Order: sequence, then structure tokens, then C-alpha cells
Amino acid sequence: MRHTTELLAPAGSYDSLKAAVGAGADAVYLGGARFGARAYADNFGEKELCEAIGYAHLHGCDLYLTVNTLLKDRELEELGVYLRPYYESGLDGVIVQDFGVLSYIREYFPDLPIHASTQMTILGPGGAAFLKEQGAARIVTARELSLEEIREIGALVDIEIESFIHGALCYCYSGQCLLSSMLGGRSGNRGRCAQPCRLPYQVKAEGSVKSRQEEAYLLSPKDMCTIELLPEILEAGVCSLKIEGRMKRPEYTAGVVAIYRKYLDYYLEHGKEGYQVSGEDLGKLRRLYNRGGFSRGYYQVRNGRELMSLTRPGHFEGSSQKGKQGSQKNRQELREKQAYEELLTELRRQYLDTEKKEKIKGSFRISTEFSTEFLVTCRGTGITVLGEPAQVPKNQPMEPEAILRPLRKTGDTPFIFEELRLEGEQKVFLPVRQLNSMRREALDKLEAELRTKGRREKPEKLLELTEAEKSPLPICSDTESGHMGKMQKKRNAYAIHVQLEQLDALSAVLEIPEVTRVSLFASQADFAGLKVYADACHKAGKSWGLVLPAIFRTDERHYFEKRLEQLKSSGLDFLVVKNLEELAFLKESDWNLPVILDHNLYTFNQRARSFWREQGILMDTLPLELNEKELRVRGCEDSEMVVYGYLPLMVTANCLHKTLGSCRKQQEIFRLSDRYKKEFPVVNECRWCYNVIYNCEPLSLLGNAREVGRISPKSLRLSFILEDRHQIQRILRQYVEVFCHNKEAGTMEGAFTRGHLKRGVE
Repeated sequence: MRHTTELLAPAGSYDSLKAAVGAGADAVYLGGARFGARAYADNFGEKELCEAIGYAHLHGCDLYLTVNTLLKDRELEELGVYLRPYYESGLDGVIVQDFGVLSYIREYFPDLPIHASTQMTILGPGGAAFLKEQGAARIVTARELSLEEIREIGALVDIEIESFIHGALCYCYSGQCLLSSMLGGRSGNRGRCAQPCRLPYQVKAEGSVKSRQEEAYLLSPKDMCTIELLPEILEAGVCSLKIEGRMKRPEYTAGVVAIYRKYLDYYLEHGKEGYQVSGEDLGKLRRLYNRGGFSRGYYQVRNGRELMSLTRPGHFEGSSQKGKQGSQKNRQELREKQAYEELLTELRRQYLDTEKKEKIKGSFRISTEFSTEFLVTCRGTGITVLGEPAQVPKNQPMEPEAILRPLRKTGDTPFIFEELRLEGEQKVFLPVRQLNSMRREALDKLEAELRTKGRREKPEKLLELTEAEKSPLPICSDTESGHMGKMQKKRNAYAIHVQLEQLDALSAVLEIPEVTRVSLFASQADFAGLKVYADACHKAGKSWGLVLPAIFRTDERHYFEKRLEQLKSSGLDFLVVKNLEELAFLKESDWNLPVILDHNLYTFNQRARSFWREQGILMDTLPLELNEKELRVRGCEDSEMVVYGYLPLMVTANCLHKTLGSCRKQQEIFRLSDRYKKEFPVVNECRWCYNVIYNCEPLSLLGNAREVGRISPKSLRLSFILEDRHQIQRILRQYVEVFCHNKEAGTMEGAFTRGHLKRGVE
């Protein structure tokens, strides 16, 4: 990063790039033709992106490329070829989500700065320190963190911190959302989110509707605006201030950047003293885009109704209303639209229809004995052009202004002189054509030098890729893999792992000899009683584990710190871990238990699997978004596969109980009903203060033993969240008969889904 404090702007198109640069951004982030989290933006092709890097550098901006999606093995093979032209053009950094991608870039592009995406769900100093150890230069914090939590990261970890300051908020913790993926196959982890959170829903409980009809957009947060909090955010340790909006118009980018630039400059020059945002500028930000107003995000609140746009999921409501009150509202909306269009027109004129000019300095040294010299400089870069010596005038010498005038004409170049001086002899004559020629040469060379600053040679390691490494990955034939599956069943090779939310069914689970592991979700666990259950499991010949929270922030860390010695002596054999912060906590606490990575610590490709094996992980959980063929390419011999359970579609900091004004700090299940009357169970984890929205139907692969056999996981997992003792016992016995004793599958009661086993995601 070339800027001590950086204003970072989105660029969903070349026009947006120009708008961001023109309005004063220090850096821009954008997506190329592949691997970006905004697949439907007007992303850059190779030639255009290389030109964009040059354009940004010409104007003193850094440019970061988004490769912040999960990559399949075939795609990872192509990453080097994809990145090479941008790397050579001087790309300043790459934003990543996938640990396979991080590992690849670290190996083949070792001097390319890596920024860990907010999609990695970075929650605290432990995760930040881990990412620094793995080669990340910067972390993008989870949007749900408070200023105090960010301040703690900054105090404990020497790494650049980037945080969002303006724009749309996801309802779910970024990287923890499968809602769009499971409903329609458009994965947020693959840059194709369909934004189902912006649709209307109802909340039901105990047979009645709990939400109001007019407040239907229960998962739609207001946009964040933190212009009034800039001093606090910067003093918390954030060095890169990130604006969201690669899908928005260039005028939006220009307007938001210009206002934040104004107030950032004020703070950098004057500090907090006198810092105040005008109502006029706040009004402009609202006119550019808002969903029924702004919030300040999660910087000062854990969650709450005030964060939500319950009646208006977009900038304009978009529907005319009847009656006197409706007529007034329609007129108000019409006025808002007119003001909006007028603002866009002004912003386009100011930042898009006008080329940005860089201020330069020049000195022209004149001599009749030696070559004439023209030196031009811009931001520390200098170019010197030599010309013919000046002539001794036959009549009157040239006036200084007659020499400066042609040199000062920068025309359609991206420069303008803020200072130009003459040095040397004064009684001289120079042909105007020579002055014009030297000016053109100097400015052309200066532009080229600025555009190509930071260019690199092709990375040496990339040249060393062997043909074997570039060759297609092997896939077992159906015959081979089917035989493998049959052999597994004959040897009874599947380990069975049962996860329980409640312990009512534990005794029934322990009676089944084929079950090898049992784990309990920590959200409901009585830690004082874990030793008793551990003894029972061990007596039945089974391993006993704990499933750590989906989110592990300051409160969760303190909770576990207070109970650490109790946990260490509780007879646990393994832990299921869901985030980086938990891994760091285990290491810092010297709590050395075998770890199973859950499916949301993604291992989408072979390189990601290898990365985690190098970290000493016992086992990973197969990604839920890969289909059978993709899983076989990836390899699953050391992995666990979820074959039954209600899958978590969202993990959210906001809480439906808080939104509805009914928070009693007691766990209870709501049902979130969509337009098609599908009902999604919502569990409020009050111990940790987050919600989990589960799929409306459980995943069941009971009838897919052949496909599971071809995939060949080491262990099968059945996760019981909402089922009662009777259901757990019945379902578990069915799975044991099919997967351990090679019997025919019975009928699965009720509706169910096979997830992405067949279809996968784009």
C-alpha cells in the first residue's frame, strides 16, 4: 500500500474506474473476467484490465483484483495463466477467499500482495495473525465487528486492516451464506448471489404469524453510512476505508468517493477538532442510494431493528399507491427521483465527462553551448528530454513568456502544470517547433513511465510448472469407483459421526455399534456435564467431541477462556471447528485435540486440502456446493461427508427476535416463510448472540449409497438439530443399514433434498 490511509473505491466498469479516480480514490478494486465475487458486474477483460492498471497508476492509485471466490480444481489449474498479464502489468494486490488460491499465489507470485477477503469471516486477532503467517499483507474484517474488536486486532497484529465504511450490508456473515446457492444454484461463494435476502418473508411461531404484513423485508439491512464515524474508524486502526458498490452506477461511485474524500482530507489535516459532516453532504449520500435511510452498520451496535430496512428493499419503493396518503407519498417519491437524476447529471459532468489532470512541475534549462534540457516531474517521477542548444538571436531575444507558452500547452494529455520555470541563459532564440517537440516527448515519456511503474517480469516459479502439474486431474471411472464403494461397504470402512443439538437421544445413539464418533453442539452444552457424557461414550467404544460455535468473537473467546481448564479435563477426544479464530484459540491455549474442519472452512480444491493438512488438521468436511464428479476430482479419502441434516443457510449477527421487538434471551425456533410458503427454521443462539437459518428440508443421501461410494469419504456425518429422539433413532438405524450393511434404502419420511450432489453450482 502506497498510502498511509487509503480510500478504496469499487469499479464495476471502466467508467466506474474513471469516476473513482477522478473523485479522489487512493485505490480501486475490481473484478476480471473470472473468479470475482460479482460475476454479473460489467467486469474487465484482459486487455481492458491491463489498461486499467496503467490508468490507475498514471493517477497515483493502487489497483486490486478480486479473486475472492472458491475455485474448483479445474479452475485452479488456470489461475496462473489468468493472473500473469495483470501481475506483469503491475497489479498491486489480489483479494482472495480460497486457501487453495492463497497457497497458489504465495508459491507462484510470491511478491504479489494478498488481501484476505471479508468472505474469510475474519473475526479477531487470532484469525488475523494466522493469515499474516500464511502470507497475507492485509485482512478485510467481517462487517459485523465492532470498533473495539477492530481496535484489538490493530493493537495485537501488525497487518493492514481494511474495513467497509459505506454501501450494502449482507444479512449473513460473509462467507457463511448458502441461501442463494441452495435455493437456486447461484452461489455467493462463487460470485453469483441472487440476493434472496432482499425478498419478502413472514415469521411464524406456534402456528401464528409474528411479523407485520407491511414489514416484509425481514432480511434486508439498510445500507451503511459511516461518514460521521470516520475519525473513530481510523483511530481503531483501519488503514483502508472500503466503499461497497461494484454493481452500482459510475455516478454513484463518483459521488460517494468525492464526499468521503472531502471529509477524510479534513480529518487528516485537522484531526477530530471541528470534524462535522454537513447536512447537505449527508443528503447527497442519501439521494445517491439508500434503503429507507442509513445505519452505521455494526460498529457501535451488536444487532437491532434499527439496522433493517423492513419496508423498502431498494432505493425507490417502485410502486404507486392509492388514496390521499398514497398520492402524497407518490409525489414525494417523484421529487426524490428528480433530485436523484439531477445529482447523477452533475456527477457525470464533473467526473466522467471531464478527464482528470495530474499536476506536474517543469523546469526548462536554456544554453547556447550545451543541449537544452526539459525536466518534468510528477509524484517523484522525473523525465528529462534533451534538445538542440538555443540560438543566439539575430535581432530581439525571445521573451520568457514566448518560451513558456508552448511548453505549458498540455492539451489532451493527462497533465497540467502547477509550476513551470526557466533556467539558464535569457538572451536566446528557440524555434517554437522545437519547444513543441520537446514538450510532447517529455509528456509522452512521463505518461508511459507512470503507467508502467511497478511492472514485473514473468514470475520464475511459473516458468517451472511441469507438464505433470498442468495435466488434467484423474477421475476414477464409474466401474473403478463403484468397485471401490462396494469394497468399502464389505470392509465396513465408513466411520459414522453423529452430531447432536440435544442429548435426549444420546443413550439410543450409544447403543448402535457402527457409530464411531458423537459430538455435541456447544451452543446448548452444559460444560460441567461433559465428563459424564465422555465416560458414557468411551464405555460404548466411541469418541466424544464438541462442535464449537459458528461465530467466535470476543464474547465467545472470553466464555471459553473462563472454562478452559474445565474443558481440558472433560474427556473430549476431538473438536469440530468452524472458523479461523477458533483454530488460533486452540493454539494459543495449548489445547491440543484433533480437529475436524467443518464445511464452512472451505476445502474446494486439492490445494486447499493440502494447505490444511500442512496445518495438522485431522480431517476436513466436504464442501456442500460441489457435485459428485467435482468431489471425486478433489479427492475425499481423508474427509468427512454430511449425508443427513438440516443445512445452515445463513449465520447472522442480526436477530429476528430483536427485529420483531421480542428478544427474551431464550432459545426458540421461528419459521421464516417465503413467497412459495416454504418455511425455514431459525434458531436464535442466545449464548453467542447470533441466529442460524436452516434449510426448509433436510439433506438426505440415504438413497445415494452408490454415489457416496464413488466419492469415497472416510467418514459419514449425520447432524441432528431439529429432530426428536424417535426421529433420530429411526433415521440413524436406516443409515447404518444402508451404508454399513449394504441393505436397500428404505423410504425417507417427509420432504428432503439431495443438496448439490447432482447439480452443483456454476
